[in-house]
Amino acid sequence: MSEAQTVEVSLTQVGDYEFNVRFDGTAIADLATDEPPPLGQGHGPNPSRLLATAVANCLAASLLFALRKFGNAPAPITAKARATIARNAGGRWRVPRIEVDLQLADAAASLEHLDRVLAQFEDFCVVTGSVRQGIEVDVRVLDPAGTALPLRAASVPAS
Repeated sequence: MSEAQTVEVSLTQVGDYEFNVRFDGTAIADLATDEPPPLGQGHGPNPSRLLATAVANCLAASLLFALRKFGNAPAPITAKARATIARNAGGRWRVPRIEVDLQLADAAASLEHLDRVLAQFEDFCVVTGSVRQGIEVDVRVLDPAGTALPLRAASVPAS
């Protein structure tokens, strides 16, 4: 794809740290965001939670895309993200790391070309590829028993 795309959101403050988020040009319902107490009231996710959500959602969708690309019809995938929030050298709060676990419902042996899927699915993730330029993102894909599957096992060109 050679053409750039633009995504717009509009935020309007409705309380101390609470904002109403509108996803411009779409029929997507508005979203409330807020900081947890003591700053806000916790009426919605805060930006750090949204960042972790965006990374995990994009990775899960990319894994699903890659599985389907190789002829699989996987059962629903689940994801869990853990964002570390820590002070930087300047004493400011930052997100230096996000860990994501992607849980497969299917046994690894039942999925076609899983080695190739695991070697390339992260490259399809727009958000993680962008975020990794400043934040460490660790990813695990787990089978139904919770065993981590090897990622990037083979350097296989995308088909």
